[in-house]
Amino acid sequence: MLILGNGRVVTRNPECPYMEEGAVAIDGKVICKVGPTDELKKAYPDAEFIDAKGGVIMPAFINTHEHIYSSFARGLAINGYNPTGLLSILEGMWWTLDRNLTLNDTYLSAMATYIDSIKNGVTTVFDHHASFGAIKGSLFEIERAAKETGIRSCLCYEVSDRDGKDKARESVMENAEFIRHALKDDSGMIAGMMGMHAQFTISDETMELAAANKPDEVGYHIHVAEGIEDLHHCLKHYGKRIVDRLMDFNILGEKTLLGHCIYINPHEMDLIKDTNTMVVHNPESNMGNACGCPPTMELVHRGILTGLGTDGYTHDMMESFKVANILHKHHLCDPNAAWGEVPTMLFENNAKIAGRYFDQKLGVLEEGAAADVIIVNYNPLTPMNENNINGHLVFGVTGHDVVTTVANGKVLMKDRRLTEIDEAKVMADCRQAAAELGKRINSR
Repeated sequence: MLILGNGRVVTRNPECPYMEEGAVAIDGKVICKVGPTDELKKAYPDAEFIDAKGGVIMPAFINTHEHIYSSFARGLAINGYNPTGLLSILEGMWWTLDRNLTLNDTYLSAMATYIDSIKNGVTTVFDHHASFGAIKGSLFEIERAAKETGIRSCLCYEVSDRDGKDKARESVMENAEFIRHALKDDSGMIAGMMGMHAQFTISDETMELAAANKPDEVGYHIHVAEGIEDLHHCLKHYGKRIVDRLMDFNILGEKTLLGHCIYINPHEMDLIKDTNTMVVHNPESNMGNACGCPPTMELVHRGILTGLGTDGYTHDMMESFKVANILHKHHLCDPNAAWGEVPTMLFENNAKIAGRYFDQKLGVLEEGAAADVIIVNYNPLTPMNENNINGHLVFGVTGHDVVTTVANGKVLMKDRRLTEIDEAKVMADCRQAAAELGKRINSR
């Protein structure tokens, strides 16, 4: 038994959204009680107690679009890299990096990402992987890191024809093998999808190959209309818009996750809505790549299940929360925009998205829900109550304020110290591998 108490409890349970002084009791992998600290300590006198010291106790974060393979890109300078748009960013930076990754690089990239996720209070990750230098076994290396660090993960490999038909086939088979493996896993911590890069790098032949090797239980994870070039390619080569092409290949559906969706029109939104397909918004990446601002507020208003991700740009969901909040205000010239929509995406919709792949109830502190809980070192200057929780978080909290992270009932970090792994040793290995990767890239 474990109790996290003496804190302000933000439950995300509409029946009892906030407790000024409360606690969460955990039995094994699930929450067994939420209530006043004194009551829970009396009810479970032998439980281990972690003191929140007046901080905020809340559900751990879910990241619905991550790129683990990008971990070693921070500070990486590639000779001759001078991008002018999304395509040159992809070719010059990301595809250059992923073609040079070894399986060990993939494993260490995952360890680095998961460590940073834990330190930012993220316990569930939907990753979209690429390592065309070492495809076979790459998802299993990420799974190894996920199990070592304790992070719940839904994994896929981004299928693409960009490096030829043989590697496209190999990437499809990597997905298929991992999906079959994940479907047999009974831990509740691993899931798989059929990953795809984007329609402009995938031929009809490869689309058909992916469909033929995808089990019915899962969907696709694909970038959609991230850049205007993707739309132009689809119109030129197929005479249709992107979502129409995906519809023709039966890619849309309740288990499919579309990343970005910047250049889509109302007709495509209708298709996404009618097929109950999921969308994930990645504000910082879109801004950093100068791709444009997606119609995310309209997607939410239309009832499309839209979540919030980081696209590897950061592992701090609070950072993405802050940026999404101001991006849409700025883009729409409306100071009232995003106040409700973005918190809904982060705190409600991400949990609903995760619920389509994991049986445990995530994103809420209530009896029977998964024991994914964090403590945030935040003692508000102004009154805090159930009506202003999100205002406190967006203006007062960053991911680095997380001091304790619990996932699946296991304490992964306590008082900012990781409990399950030797962080110093892992990061030393990561630094060495990142330096060697940079040398390989710039020596070619």
